[in-house]
Amino acid sequence: MDKKNHLWAPWRSDYVTRPDKPCECVFCEAPREKTDKKTKILYRGKQSFAILNIYPYNCGHAMVAPYRHTGDFESLTGQELDEMNRIVRKLLKKMKKALSPHGFNLGINLGRAAGAGIEEHVHMHIVPRWSGDTNFMPVIAGDKVMPQSLESLWTKLRIKY
Repeated sequence: MDKKNHLWAPWRSDYVTRPDKPCECVFCEAPREKTDKKTKILYRGKQSFAILNIYPYNCGHAMVAPYRHTGDFESLTGQELDEMNRIVRKLLKKMKKALSPHGFNLGINLGRAAGAGIEEHVHMHIVPRWSGDTNFMPVIAGDKVMPQSLESLWTKLRIKY
């Protein structure tokens, strides 16, 4: 009899069981909530904000987005772009101190073909990386182990404003 390992990741349940109908844009919906802990918003600026990715590639995976709903990167104002970059810099500093990663992936996926999961609202990804964080689990088993909960990461990474 084969022994099977079970990985606990209850936050993914909403993702795999959600209906196929499109829901409201998470980058528009989350900032309207008044509880940053519930929505996992890490920082609120005047033009943009930072939020933990609830379906992360790695622990601490965060995103920075403008409040304004647009999928067109070229339509972002200079103020929006400047603030988004300032927030990325703040998060990098916070992540280095709180998580001690060995590196980061920073990126913007524009369009479905480029890997954008939510192409209707521009957002930047910040993914902390550690040497050896890609191991046999995702390669052989197709599973990614997340050693920290979203709640503990939110507590460690939120930036008081």
